[in-house]
Amino acid sequence: MNSYKAELRIKYAVAFILLVLTEVFIALYVHDNFIRPYIGDILVVVVIYCAVRTVFPIKIKLLPFWVFLFAVFVEFLQYIEIVNILGLSENAFFRILIGSVFDWKDIMCYGTGCIILAVYEIYQKRK
Repeated sequence: MNSYKAELRIKYAVAFILLVLTEVFIALYVHDNFIRPYIGDILVVVVIYCAVRTVFPIKIKLLPFWVFLFAVFVEFLQYIEIVNILGLSENAFFRILIGSVFDWKDIMCYGTGCIILAVYEIYQKRK
């Protein structure tokens, strides 16, 4: 079982790294009205999922749901302007990391990403 866990950790860690690099590429070089705002938000929940799976490779019940709740919480922090509250509005890193603009479309993208993850988990369970 330990070699299976190690294999899963490696797979999820590689996926995490590739997805983070993809997100950075999108953030730096893609300035459109679809990929950056929508695909980027869908991928961010997959990045979080892969990060959690790297640490906990065996199934966590309802993980896509928990990732969705976390993403919505971060979006809520944007709604209350947490970056300004913490005095980090001048720091580009934190403005990008936490975000500074609340948008319902972001929540819909997070939901889409988490539905994709739930389908993935169902598929993996059947394997």
